[in-house]
Amino acid sequence: MHTALLLDMMADAAADRPALGRLADRLTFAEVKRRAHHAAAWLEALGGTNVAFLGLNGPSLPIALFAAGMLGRPFAPLNYRLPDADLKKLLARTAPSVAVVDDDMVARVGQVDGVTVVSRSAFDAAARTHGDPEAEFLDVEHDIAVLLFTSGTTGEPKAAILRHHNLTSYVISTVDFLGSEADESALVSVPPYHIAGISAILTGVYSGRRIVHLEAFTPESWVDMARSEAITHAMVVPTMLGRILDVLEARDEDLPALKAISYGGGRMPLPVIEHAMNLLPHVEFANAYGLTETSSTIAILGPDDHRMAMYAGDEATKRRLGSVGKPLPSLEVEIRGPDGEALGPGQSGEIYVRGEQVSGEYAGKKVLTADGWFPTNDGGWMDEEGYLYVEGRLDDVIVRGGENISPGEIEDVLREHPGVADVAVLGVPDDEWGERVAAAIVPRETAPSEADLAAWVKSRLKSTKTPETWAFRAELPYNDTGKLLRRVLKQELAGRAREPAA
Repeated sequence: MHTALLLDMMADAAADRPALGRLADRLTFAEVKRRAHHAAAWLEALGGTNVAFLGLNGPSLPIALFAAGMLGRPFAPLNYRLPDADLKKLLARTAPSVAVVDDDMVARVGQVDGVTVVSRSAFDAAARTHGDPEAEFLDVEHDIAVLLFTSGTTGEPKAAILRHHNLTSYVISTVDFLGSEADESALVSVPPYHIAGISAILTGVYSGRRIVHLEAFTPESWVDMARSEAITHAMVVPTMLGRILDVLEARDEDLPALKAISYGGGRMPLPVIEHAMNLLPHVEFANAYGLTETSSTIAILGPDDHRMAMYAGDEATKRRLGSVGKPLPSLEVEIRGPDGEALGPGQSGEIYVRGEQVSGEYAGKKVLTADGWFPTNDGGWMDEEGYLYVEGRLDDVIVRGGENISPGEIEDVLREHPGVADVAVLGVPDDEWGERVAAAIVPRETAPSEADLAAWVKSRLKSTKTPETWAFRAELPYNDTGKLLRRVLKQELAGRAREPAA
């Protein structure tokens, strides 16, 4: 199935239903389809084999995505926060292409060989009037739908390939066609170049829910938009949710129209989700775990699971609030050891996943096993009931004297300390043990002492898991999708690790 068919189906079934944009100037599904057809005709005339997108969120994004799909051209949204030189290199990798670029970003990219740069305003104008809106474009052979470039934290960004059948398999297996009420609306605040931004468009269209884009996230603008647009559904990353709660408390707001919040993209601190459930008791929460290479979600902890864990009387059920729930029924998930052997409940290893929505493919490279399993490079384990617990990237595991130590376990303990607002734990070089445990702390009003924090961890975990190096910061470094920039902290704490331990 083709991604553009998702829009065709909804435009045929609910042509006049609000589909995109704010209440004051919203577009219907019929109008979105018409504009995507106009845009496809215009892009076809410009040539190229790919469609790049460089800009902020907004109605142009889904129209460009579906127009590219109609042409059978891969759609490549780019990270506009990159330095200009890196951005131009990334854009060059999409050639031959047409790049739709925000007007105020055109000067940043200049001329790039093999790339036709068009302004967003020109694209928007063409989407209103160019060509035959009834033209058929789907008789194409190219089956790549989206190219998403990784962050490139350890080298050149990789281009993850998502094919039409990967994305549509995910949408159809997780969303009911026209399953949303006519007055429902979803606030999308993740950037265009994140898999959550792409999947939000596709699932929103297939379910018949109006999509409202927030150009750039601040907690104040998110709350303002949620209130003014009567937003019912939203997806955020953990760092966003904590800041949104602060604004809601400061303003004494509860957003009565809001029905559901899903979160993912990073580890959710238990105090934050517990606070959210108490502050917004009318809102249903879901934790969605997924990766770019899996077309988004592969496991979900749903609203009922949240409530059961929050108010459970036994520790095993309470603990599930820290899980990512159970795998989707359309997928297989296994935990495997270092030799590829399947592990049982309670045993930590690497998370593997298999299913139609799983791509596991990069430009020039496929990383699936011979029988179709994708190694995620995430560590985790499953309990007896099939709930999945993600321990973090395997690259982040601390190896101290031959012992593998999960940073997440130590972070969870430190977050329970009343003086800790945020924390990151990582390994830094050590001549004797290979690595030593280091912690970066964002304190609350009064910073606790290193000795106090060390005693707190030691009383709850093995002594080998107690951080030996400490740093106190006003805030931790996160990127715009909520992922902790551990490499920044490693550089800072590696120097401290050479000093005598406190």
